[in-house]
Amino acid sequence: MKRLYRCCAATLMVAAWLALFFTAAHSTALAKTIENLDGRVELGGEPIEGAKVILYATKGPEPAQRIVTVATTPEGSFRIFDVDIPDDAVAYLVVHDKTRSIALLSILGQAVPDQVVVNELTTVASAFTAARFIDGESMSGNALGLRIAAGNAPNLVDPTTGKWGEVLLDPINSTENTTLARLNTLGAMITAFGTIADDEWREAFLKAATPTDGSTPKDTLGALAGIARTPWANPKPLYDLFDKAYPQPKDGSRRSAPFVPYLAYSPPDFAMMLKFAGGGIYSAGKICFDANGNLWSGQNWMAGSQSGVIRNIGGGTVKLAPDGTSLSPPIVGFTGMGVDGIGWGTGVTLDKVWVTSFNGSIGVMDFDGKPVASESDFPMAGKTGNLMGVGVAGNGDVWIADGTKDQLLHFPGGSVKDGRVVTVDGLKSPFGIAIDAQNRVWVSNSQSDTVVRFASDNPSKSESFRAGIGVRGVNLDSKGNLWVVSNMSLDFPPPQIPKGTSIMKQFQMVLEYMAPKLSGGKTTGVANMIRPDGTHPAPMGFTGGGAVNVPWGVSIDGNDDVWIGNFWGRGVVLMAGDDTKGHPDGTKTGDAIHVFQSGSIQMVTDVSIDPAGNAWVANNWNNVAPAGEADPARQTSTWGGGDGIVCIYGVAAPAKTPVMGQARAAN
Repeated sequence: MKRLYRCCAATLMVAAWLALFFTAAHSTALAKTIENLDGRVELGGEPIEGAKVILYATKGPEPAQRIVTVATTPEGSFRIFDVDIPDDAVAYLVVHDKTRSIALLSILGQAVPDQVVVNELTTVASAFTAARFIDGESMSGNALGLRIAAGNAPNLVDPTTGKWGEVLLDPINSTENTTLARLNTLGAMITAFGTIADDEWREAFLKAATPTDGSTPKDTLGALAGIARTPWANPKPLYDLFDKAYPQPKDGSRRSAPFVPYLAYSPPDFAMMLKFAGGGIYSAGKICFDANGNLWSGQNWMAGSQSGVIRNIGGGTVKLAPDGTSLSPPIVGFTGMGVDGIGWGTGVTLDKVWVTSFNGSIGVMDFDGKPVASESDFPMAGKTGNLMGVGVAGNGDVWIADGTKDQLLHFPGGSVKDGRVVTVDGLKSPFGIAIDAQNRVWVSNSQSDTVVRFASDNPSKSESFRAGIGVRGVNLDSKGNLWVVSNMSLDFPPPQIPKGTSIMKQFQMVLEYMAPKLSGGKTTGVANMIRPDGTHPAPMGFTGGGAVNVPWGVSIDGNDDVWIGNFWGRGVVLMAGDDTKGHPDGTKTGDAIHVFQSGSIQMVTDVSIDPAGNAWVANNWNNVAPAGEADPARQTSTWGGGDGIVCIYGVAAPAKTPVMGQARAAN
């Protein structure tokens, strides 16, 4: 193999040499050395000779730094060695074959491997996980988000082999969803672009790959980045191009595409999704992220149990690393402090995780999952009902909703010993809590059609605002608008549930009441926006043209767009926020931009956005029968709860975590 070396100056001025000498120790502390990186560049399984390979390093908002450029040998090989990159930077490779307008990408992360393969599949994987950071061939953005993107790319494709990643290949992903086929289909179109396609096909491909908020790309890297940013924009034209490049034989046999399996039908979008299980995940409720991008979620029921609304064993708290790796104990998750089954009650502060239980217990733990208090430390111990939502204010105050005693619990600054019970007029089975920049507390009423608001220092004076019926999740955008979702539309006759009914009994009664009314494809439920001054731009709520269907949770991304967990609709709704940018002309506040669905997405409670722009989805229920029946079929009796948490890569504007008060963009 031809050895390629960096060029360096033959001579140095004495002054420059002295400057380097005196700063050597400092530079060593801030840099790491790539001692040897051997690579191969492929297209369609064949080597690319004479391609330009550029090593970049990126660590934040500034444009990526070009470290070194080398060229490939006739065998498609290259070698990079003895180069320094910033110690906390993410390294990535861009490959150019300008004769064919081919540009390939591979994110290597902070721990650069010794050997890599750069090809079509690494380009697809890297473009989707880093979708929110790519500008041409430069990558920049918030440092945590860049690290998260780099950490997730190997889940789709292994950068050392250029072949499918372990998570993509596990049984719950390789067979439950179409991500593998989507990845291969897009990879095959890159192959076609550089091999069998004519100029007309290439022009059509670049046009179809143009993102909603961008210009037409010039090469394959730009095309994949465009598809990844808005994978719902042009799925049919893209699939038609795949079909044209690799026609289906008339006898129904295999296409000549370079990667199998490929898509057999035009998809609703080209989004890349992976499901993660383990660590006690089963019937996830609310999803929260800590400041390092780790995911936390309380579970309704215990994994492996035959739990439903009538008989159940409570679940614990799960923690996933930013790349989806389980960090909590299997089956039971993190436990302690008497917590037995967690509904909507998960909240994260700068240094702790708070969870609430159906049995009235409160758990407070550090980021290792260790309890930091005992049950007896709470002044209101034994005086609470079934606890639900946790709201965290910008000043660190923690508020908890008592869903059966119609009261709130307040912990100033997150201090357990200073906690107190707060009574507020207008509460009716309080569920979700959000606190705005004026330190006003917003509380949703799950057994009413209202949201209650009061100043945190004057809870005796409250006001109510109408939403839909069965009000659930709440969240505040950066402008202070409250977004709230309700299970039922205002024209939907509400169920009658007696005061003080336990949460599980409420779920049972609502299911029995609503299921017959939603047969035959009927929908119900709304999202409302309430401005800081209390006005409603749409008093009857937004339905997204019927896209919203029994919504449960709502989150706001870094662009102030709205993400809704569709329970009965088994999906995630992306809704345009308050005059947000980057959407097709004519898009209005409350319009449904897209609905994400998949074999891996079940009956969703929550969707939450991380600092890389990934949307993480909580599968709360799966099969209605075992979840609601008193005597379910034994072969499906463990299918009541949702069996995983799904990540949709790069589809949202990166969000700052943890969410304490109003939503913020990651920076």
